[in-house]
Amino acid sequence: MELDPDFVKEFACLKISTRDISAEELAKFDANVPLKARAQVKHTSYKHVPQFFYVPPPPDDKLRHLLRREAQSLFLQQKSEELLNNEELQQLWRLLEQHVTETTAKQQLISYDDYCRLRSALDKKCRKYLTTCLFAQLLSESPYLGSVEIASVFNYTMRKVWLTQCRIGLSFYDDVGQGYLREFDLENYIVDLIPTLGQICDCMDPAFEKFYVCTVVKRFYFFLDPLRTGRIRIREMLVSGLIHQLMELRDEPKPTELEPVQLNPFSMPAVLAVYGSFLNLDLDHNGLLNKQELSRYGSGTLTSVFMDRVFEECHTYDGEMDYKTYLGFVLALENRQTSSSLHYLFRMLDVQHTGYLTMQTLNYFFKGIEEQLALRSAEAVRFEDFSNEIFDMVTPKDPCKITLKDLSNCGQAETVVSILIEFHKFWAYENRDDNPQNA
Repeated sequence: MELDPDFVKEFACLKISTRDISAEELAKFDANVPLKARAQVKHTSYKHVPQFFYVPPPPDDKLRHLLRREAQSLFLQQKSEELLNNEELQQLWRLLEQHVTETTAKQQLISYDDYCRLRSALDKKCRKYLTTCLFAQLLSESPYLGSVEIASVFNYTMRKVWLTQCRIGLSFYDDVGQGYLREFDLENYIVDLIPTLGQICDCMDPAFEKFYVCTVVKRFYFFLDPLRTGRIRIREMLVSGLIHQLMELRDEPKPTELEPVQLNPFSMPAVLAVYGSFLNLDLDHNGLLNKQELSRYGSGTLTSVFMDRVFEECHTYDGEMDYKTYLGFVLALENRQTSSSLHYLFRMLDVQHTGYLTMQTLNYFFKGIEEQLALRSAEAVRFEDFSNEIFDMVTPKDPCKITLKDLSNCGQAETVVSILIEFHKFWAYENRDDNPQNA
């Protein structure tokens, strides 16, 4: 592999010393004097426990950064060469069929003895996937005594190859080399990935690309970085299923007549629907949403108190919300059953930033409900009944405070949050006995 030109240039300009060496020092220099031994760490544990953390180089140390990037690139290429290609996967399937122990009406099964013979027939590259632990794991979930389905073995191998391939692809964009992607790292990954997504690249308008990338990146960060650390672990991206949904766009959709097809959230129709809703709300067409425009979102019954809190907590431009901030708002309201949404909405509810909700907090949001009741000339609701109902649903550890953990553990967080911020959800819950389907 050819070395990075920047790396070679930095190495050529490397300075060993930051000061000039005098002629007197050069005259006294003796090349035969042995180097001083490095100070050894005396703690005994250092002889047995290997170093597992290396401090990243400072930003101004360009040479070490280039060296790190070069080493990472070589390592990832080496890992890529260890993956099974399509021909090797097809060969694995042929060998699996040759070592079938028993064939039932529906499945081809393999016993442990034949599994061992299969491993002996495989080359070293493929054998590392089919371990004894794998057979034991599949056997524990198999309905067949002493045998597993060869399809399970093959599917596991394919999935592991796919996940490893995805991890290598994501790691190429990990400039820091610490196993996570920052926001602009993920943006670069998505931009480079778009040409490989058959369902996206064919209908992508170049002017819309930045909005598509923004929508995709925001979904990743909303669900995988609820604490807003500004980075996402690559491992979490792989196990979340979001990468799998994104990669599904490489193939043509295969709708079935028996079951309705759920719209992929990264598909062009789904992204255009979100972007279209933003444009519809933007009445003055300035590319930003003010409080009055955003209040029309959904059923149009989000309380004014909640809207005030949204614009207090979210990043705005002179009191108006851009598309990126709007995406977080939409994801929170459309996925209220998720922990990420609960983190977002609890931040809006926690008016005093204490980490818990009190009777005073509930009364603050109840004012918004009272406003909506008055506008509809509906029968008034007593705050005591309202607050008691919420505390009964949550049953917090401290009877006077509702923490985020209490809300997460109660099993009714979506209902509690909804009746606090949205009038039509409150009204549906209040009249649940009259309309059981809305309960």
